[in-house]
Amino acid sequence: MKRNLGFLVGLSLLTSAYAAEPVATALVQLREVEQTYSVDGVVEATRQATVSAQISGRVKAVLFDVGDRVSKGQVILRIDESEANQALAGSDAQVAQSQAGLNNAKLNYERSQQMFAQKFISQAALDKAKADYEMAAAQAKASAAGAQQSALSKSYTSVIAPYAGVVSARMVEMGEMVSVGKPLMTGFDPSELRIIANVPQYKLAEIGQRPSAKVEVPELHRWLKVASVTVQPSADARTHSTQVRVNLPVNEKGIYPGMFVRTHFAIGKEKKLLIPNSAVLRRSEVVAVYVVDDKGGARLRQVRLGETTEKGEIEVLAGLTEGERVSIDPIKAGMAVKK
Repeated sequence: MKRNLGFLVGLSLLTSAYAAEPVATALVQLREVEQTYSVDGVVEATRQATVSAQISGRVKAVLFDVGDRVSKGQVILRIDESEANQALAGSDAQVAQSQAGLNNAKLNYERSQQMFAQKFISQAALDKAKADYEMAAAQAKASAAGAQQSALSKSYTSVIAPYAGVVSARMVEMGEMVSVGKPLMTGFDPSELRIIANVPQYKLAEIGQRPSAKVEVPELHRWLKVASVTVQPSADARTHSTQVRVNLPVNEKGIYPGMFVRTHFAIGKEKKLLIPNSAVLRRSEVVAVYVVDDKGGARLRQVRLGETTEKGEIEVLAGLTEGERVSIDPIKAGMAVKK
């Protein structure tokens, strides 16, 4: 009983302290603001790619996993190079063999030229020696090209990151057998992101070919700046909508591909009744504000709200009139009313 009594006394003192302080208020204002058309969108990376196997073999090492950051040129995965080494050794042997044949054919052709000059052999013999030399030269080039191809195939055993980014998916495990074309890893560059939004055809004329837009991330209560907006010159025949790409500034922190956002395209001006977002009290399904009269008394009133602006204000659709004042700290106002 003593503990409960002490708690009630403390609560009473706290309520009195809040009640003693004047309640801060804000004026309900009717202002001209930007009229917008809102479309849901999804964040995607401007640069994203899936790296596939360019050679068959068994996965020898997986050096990165999902969520890891990778620098450009880093080895992200290795494939067993035993088969590639054998193919390269065979190609090198063929190069040596063809080079020896070329040297022999060259010497024979040079001797034939000297003997023809001394009229010891016929023109036909000289022509044959020349043809043998040219054939040996062509064979040497083919062997060298084969060796280069084998060396290139061996380089494919080390899978390289094409650009700096983050690994978003891994499709293989250590020891797994892969073939040419098998997807290995997917990654994206987090420094360059954009929003993909589909705008109905009937709205294209309103937003214009060079639209102005703002991006809202509702779950984070955050607004993003926009670097540029591009309207794609094509439409989807099924949905009759056109894709609009909204590019974000470089290195936008806290935003990742796949996130849900809301894109607001400017289509004109309109007047809205606005109050600070901090004045709104939300309790379950009840949305209300404390309206403060000239004598400082506060009364709870339900309201119907619209969109939130990037300046932290919210539109009032019903429940308030221009010129009224609302408490910007509904908790403090509520405690003062209870007292």
